[in-house]
Amino acid sequence: MSVMMPKPSQAILDRRAAIVTALRAIVPGEGVVDAANEMAVFESDGLTAYRQMPLVVVLPESVAQVAAVLKYCHAEEIPVVPRGSGTSLSGGALPLQDGVLLVLSKFNRILEIDYDNRCAVVQPGVTNLGITKAVEGQGFYYAPDPSSQIACSIGGNVAENSGGVHCLKYGLTANNVIGVEFVTIEGEVMRLGGKHLDAEGYDLLGLMTGSEGLLGVVTEVTVRILQSPETARAVLLGFPTSEQAGECVAAIIAKGIIPGGMEMMDRPAINAAEDFVHAGYPRDVEALLIVELDGPGAEVDHLLTEVEAIARTNGAVTIKVSQSEEERTAFWAGRKAAFPAVGRISPDYYCMDGTIPRKQLPKVLAGMKALSEKYDLRVANVFHAGDGNLHPLILYDANKEGELHRAEEFGNDILRLCVEVGGVLTGEHGVGVEKRDLMPVMFSEDDLKHQQRVKCAFDDKHLLNPGKMFPVLHRCAELGRMHVHKGQVAFPDLPRF
Repeated sequence: MSVMMPKPSQAILDRRAAIVTALRAIVPGEGVVDAANEMAVFESDGLTAYRQMPLVVVLPESVAQVAAVLKYCHAEEIPVVPRGSGTSLSGGALPLQDGVLLVLSKFNRILEIDYDNRCAVVQPGVTNLGITKAVEGQGFYYAPDPSSQIACSIGGNVAENSGGVHCLKYGLTANNVIGVEFVTIEGEVMRLGGKHLDAEGYDLLGLMTGSEGLLGVVTEVTVRILQSPETARAVLLGFPTSEQAGECVAAIIAKGIIPGGMEMMDRPAINAAEDFVHAGYPRDVEALLIVELDGPGAEVDHLLTEVEAIARTNGAVTIKVSQSEEERTAFWAGRKAAFPAVGRISPDYYCMDGTIPRKQLPKVLAGMKALSEKYDLRVANVFHAGDGNLHPLILYDANKEGELHRAEEFGNDILRLCVEVGGVLTGEHGVGVEKRDLMPVMFSEDDLKHQQRVKCAFDDKHLLNPGKMFPVLHRCAELGRMHVHKGQVAFPDLPRF
């Protein structure tokens, strides 16, 4: 594995049998998995380039069991990695050889739907799409819609602050979660937020959303549900160059138009998606925008006219407006299937995630083209163009010597470019292990120490998801006072990745 992880504790490995016995007493029946062949399905998440077996897998069924497992692990100083559906693309759910993999997939019930308060209370194992399916009969839906929404869990969405094609207008998970129940590493059950208005004081709910399993284990989520718009129509806009498509994105936003969704695909992604889904995409363009307008019918018709005029001004050679709900759905089906579609044209691909100011899109596209030539690797681009969230797919073959390493270096350079133009390392996939060692590109040492102080307030022993996010660990008691004297590093036993 090319990414370094914490060295496993031999003392914990030696106690494995006793640990498994203790966990079986807490979660009886089939809730503890310790056979190697059965644990193999948990050795990786969506970032499949990196794999390692956990110490043991635990699948609790109740909050009491989650609390008891965490309390035991805290007392015995055993690391814990929370996991939902395992669709993380940053290695956020990568297990540890000396750690308990705590899988929340059995927490899969919708507990309450409150249409009066326009919210739903769900367990973390409920799929993203499952929420919409549960409320669509009454004309409601859940807005964040990652491409993996058919499989990804709402608990994982909270951990990574997931977005999706409609986050431009309706926000990320952070904008649509109004309450959580979570369990601390000490086994204490806590609640933040709920159906009421925002509480006074620090925004702890915002802190938990996007915390990547480093602060607590979420066991219940209250989400906002929205009424379905009266009308929604999508338009396909094809351009001779990706740069022109990027300029069109900036022009639409500058006009004051906020589409329900605005996605961009380049020629390799267009052709792969069209071959896979047959969505009706034009093949004779270098870049394709999918722009969806929603709201009252008259407003949508007016905005479509505005968007078409902006597209023509920016050189669009194809303009195709959906004429039915089926056609609109087909337009989006191609985009949502882009990742698996690209998997048909390359043995492997590395999905990146960075965010940039919209006005920098043409410059970043040109930069990625140059990097593609430098590393001699193809790239297919799929973007949440409206909010500047990029998802380049670097195509490689892991069976060819050195290609995975080149793909990683290519991806690192893309992320450095994002930061260079005023962007950030991630939009919705999280840091995990993938971007962990790039954190100093964006944050100073003091910044990272302050972030670790927050971690220490929740988890003073660094037991929750260690090895993720922070490139260098510090003892909580000594944070901020670490120094080197005559070549002797304080706490030489702490991993420095």
